[in-house]
Amino acid sequence: MESVWSALVIDDDPGIRQSLRLCLEAAGGRVHQVGTVTGGLDILDRKHFDVVFLDLWLGSDSGMTMLPEILRRQPGIGVIVVTAFASYETAVEAMKLGAADYLPKPFTPEQVRTAASRVLDSALLKRRLGELQQQVAESEGEIRFETASRSFAAFLQTAMRAAASDAVLLLRGESGTGKTIMARWLRKQSRRPKGPFVTVHCPLLASELMSSILFGHRKGAFTGAVTDAVGKVEEAQGGTLFLDEVADLTADAQSRLLRFLNDRTYERVGEAKERVADVRLIAATNRPLEEAVQAGRFREDLLFRLNVIPLTLPALRHRPEDILPLARHYLDYFQRCQQRHGLLFSDTSQRAIALHGWPGNLRELRNAVERAVILCPSSVIEPPDLGLAAMHNDAEPSATVESHPRWAEGAARVELGEDVSLEAIEREHLARVVARAASFEAAARVLGIDVTTLQRKRKKYGLA
Repeated sequence: MESVWSALVIDDDPGIRQSLRLCLEAAGGRVHQVGTVTGGLDILDRKHFDVVFLDLWLGSDSGMTMLPEILRRQPGIGVIVVTAFASYETAVEAMKLGAADYLPKPFTPEQVRTAASRVLDSALLKRRLGELQQQVAESEGEIRFETASRSFAAFLQTAMRAAASDAVLLLRGESGTGKTIMARWLRKQSRRPKGPFVTVHCPLLASELMSSILFGHRKGAFTGAVTDAVGKVEEAQGGTLFLDEVADLTADAQSRLLRFLNDRTYERVGEAKERVADVRLIAATNRPLEEAVQAGRFREDLLFRLNVIPLTLPALRHRPEDILPLARHYLDYFQRCQQRHGLLFSDTSQRAIALHGWPGNLRELRNAVERAVILCPSSVIEPPDLGLAAMHNDAEPSATVESHPRWAEGAARVELGEDVSLEAIEREHLARVVARAASFEAAARVLGIDVTTLQRKRKKYGLA
């Protein structure tokens, strides 16, 4: 339970009120008690409560008629109805009207504390969820959709057109390219910007519960299914369902998802009733689903249904014009978060940022800048603060890194015949080729070496 919380007891029996008060005060609550409907409504207008214990029979008055008024005056409050064993049906009706729980008479102190704890824990969870949702909304501000990259600008134009439809979208791209943030951006540009946005991280779901979590289940459908449960599809009604790392879905979940995509119908696990949901689906993967199909791990027909409009987010190394602007954007953002101001990247840091391959993409860049903001001992951020190797060539100002439309061809330029080592020339050549290549395999072919050798050299020169 929370350390500070308040309870209101509404019961016409002084003995019951006294028993509830003693139990709740022993659990750390501040308790008010009244014996009439009028007294209860009056105090609800004057004080906020975390939980209400409401007797369903208040002399000549009915607690049932009072319940909607309590919820109207203090929306979200947890109401626990107090009922005799003979009135369970009435308690069920009260739950339908919005009661959070019920307490049977006669009750034990432990039952009172447990009922209060459930309501308080549920309220705390809802508040924390609201806070997390707010944090997510605020954190979206740290992602820039402005771009100087022609390829990323073209991608955004295509994504904008795709967002305006209700077609299934499949986001492809390497890990860290921002698929989750892109899914939220697509929702904002869609016809359902105010609808729910429900995220399912498929790798985190227990395989035996995956279908239940997605589509819900009926009480008794399996061991542990003690109540009916709503699935994520139903939660997303009228909005967007985002399946992150869809390649990890089980065979049963894939089959159910395919049916849902075909006709928008589904069944809860253990239930024969057919349900319909109006949901827009966005899926994401960092793995080639075609290979999973060939390996028998993913249904080919499901891939066809998901791949209606594929959107492949470009890796950060393929939009080099955006790297330094993004780094500076992250720097501004984390300075505000950490309340450190006046930080800046040194010229050497800017060259190191521009020449690094960023295999972890936006996530790696973001983490590097955040770490530097927290740990840098001075106001000037140097390459080691970012976890990068320094580029030991200060002949050109940092502006050169951005001024050239292809930063890798204009940054830390090393001319043949200068007083530099062969290693420095090899390092820069590797960095430029990797930055321009579509993949490490393509870069290795240009360099005339195998991928293993390329990765070893990247580690040697601090480019990995």
